[in-house]
Amino acid sequence: MTPARALTALGALGVVLGGLVAAVTGPMDWTKGSWAAAYLVLVVGVAQYVMGRLRAVDATDDRAGWMQLAGWNLGSTLVISGTLVTTPLLVDIGSLLLVVALVLALRARARGVPPAAVMAYRGMLLVLAVSIPIGMVLSHLRS
Repeated sequence: MTPARALTALGALGVVLGGLVAAVTGPMDWTKGSWAAAYLVLVVGVAQYVMGRLRAVDATDDRAGWMQLAGWNLGSTLVISGTLVTTPLLVDIGSLLLVVALVLALRARARGVPPAAVMAYRGMLLVLAVSIPIGMVLSHLRS
């Protein structure tokens, strides 16, 4: 297994898990359920899947790929956990790991990838980078 395949597989799993969370949110009257479902689908799922697809063309740097995978998933786990138990410090630590993973994602080479796809990828990374401090501030305001 390569980091690219693991990122892609965990991204697909994140989309499925987010869908399952969304399916049980209403009947269980879970207040933070829609947020958790959206985070799982968009951040853990779609973003990670796209990162894995791009990293597949940079098979030369497996160490950075594994670090990106670990940072993204541990960071996401801490952000979700910290949000659900209203512990902003966990959100902050998770957010820092996400930033490290984003830097590694940005450094991945995109040889042979069309320029428009690279720009879209970098745009996604920028949206994620901007949303991290916003999420941190919201976490502190809501606690």
